[in-house]
Amino acid sequence: MPSKKKMEKGNISIHTENIFPIIKKWLYSEKEIFLRELVSNAVDAIHKLQHVNLIEGLQLSDEYAIDISVDKDAGTLIVRDNGIGMTADEIRKYINQIAFSSAEDFVEKFKDLEDKNQIIGHFGLGFYSSYMVAKKVEIRSLSYRKDARGAHWICDGSTSYEMEEIDKKDRGTEVILHLEDNEKEFLDPVRLREVLKRYCNFLPVLIRLAGDEVNDRNPLWTRTSGEVTEEEYREFYKKLYPLADEPLFWIHLNIDFPFNLKGILYFPRLTTEFDVTKSHIKLFCNQVFVTDNCPEMIPEFLSPLQGCLDAPDLPLNVSRSYLQNEPQVRKIKEVISSRMAAKVNELAKKDRKEFGGIWEDIHTFVKFGMMRDDKFFDKVKDQVIYRSTGDSEYVTLPEYLERARERHENKIFYTNDEAAQTTYLKLFKSQGLEALVLDTPIDSHFIQYLEMKNSEVRFERVDSDVTENLIEDDQTRKLVEKEGEESVEERIKGTFENGLHKEGLTIRVESLKDASVPGMILLSEQSRRFKEMTRMMGKDVGDLFKDHTLLVNSASPVVKNLLKMEEAGRRDEAGMLIEQIYDLAMLTHQAFDKERMESFLERSNRILEVMSQK
Repeated sequence: MPSKKKMEKGNISIHTENIFPIIKKWLYSEKEIFLRELVSNAVDAIHKLQHVNLIEGLQLSDEYAIDISVDKDAGTLIVRDNGIGMTADEIRKYINQIAFSSAEDFVEKFKDLEDKNQIIGHFGLGFYSSYMVAKKVEIRSLSYRKDARGAHWICDGSTSYEMEEIDKKDRGTEVILHLEDNEKEFLDPVRLREVLKRYCNFLPVLIRLAGDEVNDRNPLWTRTSGEVTEEEYREFYKKLYPLADEPLFWIHLNIDFPFNLKGILYFPRLTTEFDVTKSHIKLFCNQVFVTDNCPEMIPEFLSPLQGCLDAPDLPLNVSRSYLQNEPQVRKIKEVISSRMAAKVNELAKKDRKEFGGIWEDIHTFVKFGMMRDDKFFDKVKDQVIYRSTGDSEYVTLPEYLERARERHENKIFYTNDEAAQTTYLKLFKSQGLEALVLDTPIDSHFIQYLEMKNSEVRFERVDSDVTENLIEDDQTRKLVEKEGEESVEERIKGTFENGLHKEGLTIRVESLKDASVPGMILLSEQSRRFKEMTRMMGKDVGDLFKDHTLLVNSASPVVKNLLKMEEAGRRDEAGMLIEQIYDLAMLTHQAFDKERMESFLERSNRILEVMSQK
């Protein structure tokens, strides 16, 4: 008769406290990570055997794989690998001592942290995460070593264990979880596949669930960019984000020094449903999924980025607050920022028209990045494009300044509302002048930042003043009817001042090269900016138009006829025209209240009546 195999009994920990109930209760919301931990251990076991095989020349030719199966009748979940295996002594060392100490350290380190989501990935529990779902766990293992005996370890969630020698034919390790009655969801293959796809989808070892392969062993980021086609990049994006539109572009990271970092980051097409305040990056560690909530890894201005980062050197069993101050994370952010700058430059130089379409989605983030990161600013400043009202659809700042050098050197005209400022833009276009369209919320800040970076350049909104290029030469506009009499300019000014009694209004008369505009409102650039900034800070600045200028165009036929009306004694009609010119100019800047709009419409009708009687 064969001798009866001796059953060994012992305690895992010298401490009296049992950490298993703490693990069970404390990480309940993250209980599915147990499967990631067990599969990761199995991958490590296979990698160790592959290394030994190479060093010792064992000439093993097995197909390495991890098999996951369930026995619904027994209520068990089995994770099996054909890796290096363990002897009884190795189980005592790695399971009873090292793995348990690691789990103890993890619990001790984070047990007082109220928000458990602050822990990156919950790495560190390892094998003992099994007890989040299991009431008893068994290990059946056979080492690769010659003449090794099988070992069977059992623990019911207390600090004691049992171990015995067993007959086992196949090398490797089986972990058998006897699931708690309320954890039977993990006997469902659909649920298991969902967890495996989430956490283990890109592991480099074949994973089978009930005989079916479930993972992609060679994710795109493990290859170099030269080995990947454009179509493969798009297919990979679809695999990650099946419901998303095609991305605008992507960057491929493959860094070995001074740290290891691989990944593919995509800039998505932004829709109204896209939340730019959330993290969209999937973080991996040696192809093991860690988390999809890692805003610490990405520069703030690139928050929309999607894709994968594989950072094997990062300390992952740490809190988010620690990670925020981790030097390597800062370096990773710098690398991503630098690569993004290079991509922006590449796209801008390749095809300006095509880049214009992309720019509409990315410009806010690029501008924000330029204001937050001086290095990023220096790398992209000359390739940032602006929509122009001139012949060119998009221009860079250096191009604009070069074209304007002779007519208005170092002065940049812009519009922030093409519809409201159409009168001014029409004047510009008639004289071959162009303005930049800066009409998004970030642009008011960006303008001031650009002026700070280059003190020689200043931006002026098209309605802030009238450039000399729009005004006739002095000799042709300063008209005097008779020697010693008032100039036409002075008469017009006096007429409008008498006809308009508005507090803070200044009348300015110029002869514009375009006679079609009778009058326009001018607002001082610096005064308007100051009031707008003060208003954004929540302070009351009163009426934005308390101090403003009405520029009256002496070349306008309407203004000339108005003077004739005055001379003919038709002061009521002239007064109506003066009010109408002023209100039409104001309408491009502000909406009228009910009372003022009624007055404007009534006056418009009276003017039509007068005209119809002529």
